[in-house]
Amino acid sequence: MALGMETVRSGTSGNKTCDNEISMHIFLHYSIIPAVFIAAVLSYLQRRVRHLPIDEKISILKGRFGIVVPLDFTGSFSNRWSYGFAFGTVSSSVILLFSEAYVPVNFPTWARVFVYLIGALEVGLAYYPFFACLSTPFLGFGAVMGILYTVVWVIVTLWDTITCPGGLVLGQYQKPIFQWPSILCLIFLLGRFVHMLVKAVRIHMGLENKEDQGGLIQTHQAKYVQALMSNSPERRMMKNWFQRKIYDWDPYFKFPNRIIGTSVVSIIGLYMITIADHSVSSYAFDYLDKLKESFADLSGSCNQTDNWFAAVIPHMERFSYVARKAWLVTAIFSCLTSVSYIFHVLSCYRKHLRRLWAGNKSFLPKYFHNPTPAVSVAAIARYSGWQIAFTLWGYLIIHFVQFLFALIVAYGIILPIVNGRVLELLKHLGLILLTVALVIGLVILQIILVQIFFLQEKISPTNKNKPLALNNRKAFHNFNYFFFFYNVIMGLSNCILRLFLSVVVGTWLVSRIDRTIMQRGYEFLDPGYNTWVGMIFADHYHGNPVMICFCHILLNEGLARKKRTQPSYTQFNNEVSVPAVYSRARRRWLLLYTLLKNPQLILLRKRRPGSQQNGLDTITLAYVLESQSRALSLQKRDDPDAVGTLRERQVC
Repeated sequence: MALGMETVRSGTSGNKTCDNEISMHIFLHYSIIPAVFIAAVLSYLQRRVRHLPIDEKISILKGRFGIVVPLDFTGSFSNRWSYGFAFGTVSSSVILLFSEAYVPVNFPTWARVFVYLIGALEVGLAYYPFFACLSTPFLGFGAVMGILYTVVWVIVTLWDTITCPGGLVLGQYQKPIFQWPSILCLIFLLGRFVHMLVKAVRIHMGLENKEDQGGLIQTHQAKYVQALMSNSPERRMMKNWFQRKIYDWDPYFKFPNRIIGTSVVSIIGLYMITIADHSVSSYAFDYLDKLKESFADLSGSCNQTDNWFAAVIPHMERFSYVARKAWLVTAIFSCLTSVSYIFHVLSCYRKHLRRLWAGNKSFLPKYFHNPTPAVSVAAIARYSGWQIAFTLWGYLIIHFVQFLFALIVAYGIILPIVNGRVLELLKHLGLILLTVALVIGLVILQIILVQIFFLQEKISPTNKNKPLALNNRKAFHNFNYFFFFYNVIMGLSNCILRLFLSVVVGTWLVSRIDRTIMQRGYEFLDPGYNTWVGMIFADHYHGNPVMICFCHILLNEGLARKKRTQPSYTQFNNEVSVPAVYSRARRRWLLLYTLLKNPQLILLRKRRPGSQQNGLDTITLAYVLESQSRALSLQKRDDPDAVGTLRERQVC
């Protein structure tokens, strides 16, 4: 598989190197430069909520260079399919990371984890503009930069695919087979950015209103709460076969961007790894055929009396034919199984969240009823990558296990029938089935004997089963004694059967991250299931429609309460209400007007202790100065009573 992915990057056709080749690996390195520039421009346009001391020193900042969010991983529902196709463009590089193509040959083995980290950061930075331009609130700038960046990627990818389409494994059409999903996603993103630019122009010209992207509650969440609060039961609609057997749509539920993007990358990655798997297997079987031909040449040159190669060649021919057919058939079934798992995980995500919204945690082990917040938040970051890796590795493991079962069935059943050994096959199958039937029959016989002889009669004739009360105790003790030795022998075979079934079921469900493959009580040892539980709890706490609707009502009620502020002096204005931002200034202006017309009310005003002087205290000071001037004039006129009255008012 790594060989197949490496040939996608190498750009070779047969054994000749293409002259017009563009190394996508080098292009990925150089694309970091415009990606950093685009991220810096979007960060400059984004304003920070909190102002820093550096904003006062550098006036050009003014709160700029905010954090650009490429994608809301906590449960955003806007532009879901646009983000899904953006994830689709990343799929080829994700598979490149999966195939370990970033690891240098001479790099130390112990430090490969740092190379993986650097490679992942490089890929994330190279594809950062696709997500950042989709999520930015500045539609015009985001659309223009997204168009330019996407056009460069489309041109380079198409040029490399058209001019150098060949490869070592799939021949002359290797790159188009591998790259068409990524090219299709890039073309869709280009159309999306063009649509954003047209929309930004219409908004600038006033032909269209700007959409409010900061809404707390979504439409489907409001409908879910309305359905819960409705008195009449929900009318059951007639469901078709697809809704009854495969998938039933829920109008009150939407998958977030993270889940949609994970599913898209998983499907594209599964397609690419299936093609690579088929290519590598064809190369291996062709090598086996060449080995068979070399054995035939050696057989012709050896002595006919002691020719070991002549005896091996028919077996090799038969194995090559059977293995090639079995590998192809099991590849198809493994791919279908993995695709069904992807959609089944989506169904389980919806089902588990609906149960958590209803307060039902019984479907989870008791250990996971209250996960720690740190584990749940970290699970959001881990889930997408782990789900993709589990899907790809699960396909390979399931394919190999199914291939082994196919070989057993082919050599055990199909080939004996083809070679005319039907009676011998039936004889062996009869012995195996007879042994299994006797073992199962003796187990059933024990249950029947206990049911008839060693349980007391029913308490009531209407009871379905007999009570759990022993009868004929002495005979029961002899029954246990003699069957003890037989059950020891049968327990050995059942132990092997139990181990075999555990391995088969665990292998079959290795890509099912929503279900643990550990036994009860040891679920915490399954890291994939821990990630799944933490992720659904984080989405439950951040996306519960009832909680979001409650917060939405509280915020709207608070805003409405501020807007319902009534003025104290309606005779100065015919308006019944004024906005909350002007209410305080209006009250102070009316107070100033009243005190200017009635200065004797100044001394009767009640003041808060420790309050600082404001604009209205100047009126008080002016009135005191006026009183002092009047006192001086009265003193000159020798009117002691009036002077005393004014001094008392000044003291007050």
